[in-house]
Amino acid sequence: MTAISERVSDPTEQQASKRVSQSVFDGSRLRVVLLVDVYDGAQQQFLEAYEEMGKQVASVPGHVSDQLCQSIENPSQWLITSEWESAPPFLAWVNSEEHVRMVEPMHSCIRDTRSLRFHIVRETGGEEARSASGERRLQSSPRIGDGVIRHALTFTVKPGSERKVAELLANYKSPEARVDDTTRLCRTSLFMHGNRVVRAIEVRGDLLAALRHVARQPEIRAVEEAINPYLEQHRDFHDQESVRVFFTRAALPAVHHVTGGQDIEQAQRHALYYPARTGMGMRLAELLARQDERAADDPRSPVLQSTVYERDDVVVRLIDVRGGLDADPAAALGLPDAAQVAELTTLLDEGAAKKDGDLSRLLTLARMDLITDRRSAPEA
Repeated sequence: MTAISERVSDPTEQQASKRVSQSVFDGSRLRVVLLVDVYDGAQQQFLEAYEEMGKQVASVPGHVSDQLCQSIENPSQWLITSEWESAPPFLAWVNSEEHVRMVEPMHSCIRDTRSLRFHIVRETGGEEARSASGERRLQSSPRIGDGVIRHALTFTVKPGSERKVAELLANYKSPEARVDDTTRLCRTSLFMHGNRVVRAIEVRGDLLAALRHVARQPEIRAVEEAINPYLEQHRDFHDQESVRVFFTRAALPAVHHVTGGQDIEQAQRHALYYPARTGMGMRLAELLARQDERAADDPRSPVLQSTVYERDDVVVRLIDVRGGLDADPAAALGLPDAAQVAELTTLLDEGAAKKDGDLSRLLTLARMDLITDRRSAPEA
């Protein structure tokens, strides 16, 4: 497991603002809430599985405490809450293979789950609110969002199948945008980099409801079945556990989103892939996030909007730009200037980290191929 304890830049706490609508890098403590619906009769099995998991998670860096609660009204409803020093160590753990193995014994007990994650903004109490260094690790001000939730999935296909997979993913029929009265699919952008596929989605409303809605659509099921033989990770649609594990490993969470507040309707959408050195994924994501924040303050920047995704040393940066990528390679790569290329390359894996300062070469290596970019029609 990778724990993030050192910071890329100055440790000054990030100030929430109207243009930074999502970030895990403000240093605040994190509260995680997991709502669990347990099968009738499986409560004791679930409790035993949780107690075993609790022994293991207690030693995970960044973990502070956790509680297991059972409903006083419905014995099948349980609540797990945990507190973490900050979001990055939690994300490193929850997206790790260690976590996949750790929670496996619990899944035979569980009918449904829902995970919610919150930065701690205010609290009552005294010394327990302080970290070991004496800091109050609280978000300084509320974040103002834009009502859109951003998430991505990534997986790899067998070498040699890239062209066939690209054709299948480019030609499927779009699913119904309306999920329910409160949730709607806004945009789906699909890219490839070699044999890696990244599908980024934007949802207004409930992300989990939207993902379940998409999975049920016949046109989506058809394309998923069509690409199944080409996947590097086995997936058996007749085995729900196989499907669950596949999509657990495919999840690529958004860790930072910033917009410069300018009109992006005519902007071009691009994605860049940054393969990080082992254990450096979150640090690389934070570096890009900090530099995109600085770019958002510059009205001359060609990058109008940026979302950084990270999981297990896979870092993807989705950007909306004006003028194309090649007009300003440094800005396109997320660098304030060419002099910062050395800092970036120290975090990239050896294949991408040739320290020749050639921004055009780095941009070519990072650029992902756009397969499809679809927006839903505005609501009437």
